[in-house]
Amino acid sequence: MQFVYFILLGALAGWLAGVIMKGRGFGILGNIIVGILGAVVGGFIAGLAGLGAENLLGQLLIAVGGAIVLLLAISFVKKSA
Repeated sequence: MQFVYFILLGALAGWLAGVIMKGRGFGILGNIIVGILGAVVGGFIAGLAGLGAENLLGQLLIAVGGAIVLLLAISFVKKSA
């Protein structure tokens, strides 16, 4: 059940990051995939910073932050290629 929760949270984070980062998204499916990967990135960055989230809102904010970082990195690499 934890895995399904993680996928749903990542999908929501990807959608929100796509809305926040207008013009840098990759469509609904691409943003969902980026959101799931961004949740991992956000969790890693938050862990390095000593931050943690106990509730759904905190976890969502960390996942959205990670997805935004990932969208920025992908768009930067895409522009330079």
